[in-house]
Amino acid sequence: MSVRLRSGLAALRLRGNGRTVPARPAPGAPLAEATDLRVRLGGREVLAGIGLTVRAGEVLALVGPNGAGKSTLLAALSGDLPAASGEVRIDGRPMGDWAAPELALRRAVLPQSAELAFPFPVEDVVRMGRAPWAGTEAAGSDEEAVAAAMAATEVTGFAARPFSGLSGGERARVALARVLAQGAPLLMLDEPTAALDLRHQELVLRICRERAAAGDGVVVVLHDLGLAAAYADRVAVLHDGRIAVDGPPAEVFEDGLLSRVYRQPVEVLPHPRTGAPLVVPVRDGEPEPPAGEQSAVRTGRPGLTSA
Repeated sequence: MSVRLRSGLAALRLRGNGRTVPARPAPGAPLAEATDLRVRLGGREVLAGIGLTVRAGEVLALVGPNGAGKSTLLAALSGDLPAASGEVRIDGRPMGDWAAPELALRRAVLPQSAELAFPFPVEDVVRMGRAPWAGTEAAGSDEEAVAAAMAATEVTGFAARPFSGLSGGERARVALARVLAQGAPLLMLDEPTAALDLRHQELVLRICRERAAAGDGVVVVLHDLGLAAAYADRVAVLHDGRIAVDGPPAEVFEDGLLSRVYRQPVEVLPHPRTGAPLVVPVRDGEPEPPAGEQSAVRTGRPGLTSA
């Protein structure tokens, strides 16, 4: 461990006494809640009247076109962005009631990009995720948590390399390992697959499913609707700063709705083996499906029209 990081963790240990270590959440317990949430940026209302709950044991995907408000919503839910009005609650308490060290024990945040000013070794970067636990009884599990997070994200092989020398995809996986090592019961991930190849995109979403199966709540911003359909328990489709629809992918991924939200004609078809929705763009030169046709194919109810 570097001298700089060791000194920082030691300082946190001295300040760590008195923090309340959270109990494991009950299945289905609300971990984050937004009520009539409104956020303004640069004089413009970016989120308008959002109501959303993230529960223990589920993967909730935030999807929608560029500028719909997905990352803004994640930042507001995590406490990194103040609300103009409305309320955000974490673990049952208003966001403002939590001191930063206690909030870090309850939610871990992965931003879109991970940058560090100093060339810390990969293992030290992952170990930074354990900082909130310094001075608590869980600090004795630091090494185990770091090793497990690095193994899960497949970064153990370059533990000694400087973070600054990694590729974009490698950095993304190290940043995710840091979040996993933090051990918070709520994971908030902003486009964690954006820089990753096919194998590691699937790896990240499998990790999300595993964390949900272990009782954590996961809220993840995704652009890939196929990944959201395959791995999320719920999806919230954002459009112009509002939630257009919220529910299981098989129910809310509907060709008419998605075509309007993304301003691109699409077909929604069932996967031939799993039945999960597949969202396929209708490209130039291809005939658009008649209204309701794909919905009828997906649901088995002839004549069902798009919402």
